[in-house]
Amino acid sequence: MISKDIVNQLVEEYLAGSSNYLVDLTVTPDQRIIIEIDAEKGVSIDDCVKLNRQLVDKLSPEIEEYELEVSSAGITEPFKVLRQYQKNKGKEVEVLTREGKKLSGILGEASESGFQLKVEKKVKEEGAKRKTTVEEILTFNYTEIKTTKMIIRFK
Repeated sequence: MISKDIVNQLVEEYLAGSSNYLVDLTVTPDQRIIIEIDAEKGVSIDDCVKLNRQLVDKLSPEIEEYELEVSSAGITEPFKVLRQYQKNKGKEVEVLTREGKKLSGILGEASESGFQLKVEKKVKEEGAKRKTTVEEILTFNYTEIKTTKMIIRFK
């Protein structure tokens, strides 16, 4: 059976000189290798094909039968790595906390420890007849979050 560490090393070596980066890598017991990559300006089909060919050249002498799938991280898929949070700074996202609370807002700064989310809340101030919209910046640790996804709106 092919080792996930070996595949990871091959992928990282190949991507080292490019703007692409590894998002997810899975190696199943039945020799199915699934790789997701992303880039600051998006991933082309050519990027996936070139990585696929590189891996086929390196892996074929090692193992006889395997299935290899290289794809870009889907736009509707949850974020999996820090670089995805950094890439989408300033964009609208939906956050689902481990407690089951769903929030949407603008993604702010992201670091190794967590990220910020700017949300709008309706608040009725004392003596006012109507609620006013107030912006609040929330800070989350990644351990508090179940998923973060980009919101796509068609205007």
